[in-house]
Amino acid sequence: MNRKSKIKARLKSLHTIILNLDKYTQMHMSLLLILLTLSWILAQAVQLQGAKSNRLQEGIAKEIIRFHVVANSDSDDDQQLKYQVKDALVEALGPYLKEAKDIDEAEDIINNMLPQIQKLAGNVINEKGYKYAVTATLSPSYFPTKMYGDYTFPPGYYEALQIRIGDGQGKNWWCVMFPPLCLVDETYSIVDEESEEELKHLLTEEEFEELKSKKTPIKIKFKIIESLKKLFE
Repeated sequence: MNRKSKIKARLKSLHTIILNLDKYTQMHMSLLLILLTLSWILAQAVQLQGAKSNRLQEGIAKEIIRFHVVANSDSDDDQQLKYQVKDALVEALGPYLKEAKDIDEAEDIINNMLPQIQKLAGNVINEKGYKYAVTATLSPSYFPTKMYGDYTFPPGYYEALQIRIGDGQGKNWWCVMFPPLCLVDETYSIVDEESEEELKHLLTEEEFEELKSKKTPIKIKFKIIESLKKLFE
């Protein structure tokens, strides 16, 4: 093969490579476009679902009061003391809060009783042989996802009666003070029927169904984005 023929052969081979490379690039660009489109659709769906969940949580939070007891520490004795304080307060407040017709009445009852609540908690602590200080407040507080019987309350900020014992460095105890869903057994398998009806009355149908749906937080992984990374590695 002469020099001219060799040059022609090489040019033809290079042209073939360029054509194949172009097809390969086009295929990847098409795939990239598809993946980006699917990723955008997924992101929009997640955003809409998140907005809906936030709206429902805010609606639920406007109608209920949570109960939050924080132990002095995670020692067995301090954790046991936490439950003893909780039991005394649930028993004392239950009859009053059963008379409340809405969250405004429940807040008034708790605010008026805050000095008594703090004193009662302090008495329990002293009777058990401890000298811990205790505070009782009614204010917004963040709560994680929590199940009570058949209900799953979404995470977010709720008005809450908070009892902080001593250093307040121990594990928390949560329940719903109004309507009084704290009146359950220790495994949360039984919910007072009267409180359940009150909860259903206070919430919209959509909000009530959200609580009954037993949803748990799901960490969404964007498989599309992971695929993109692998594609261009």
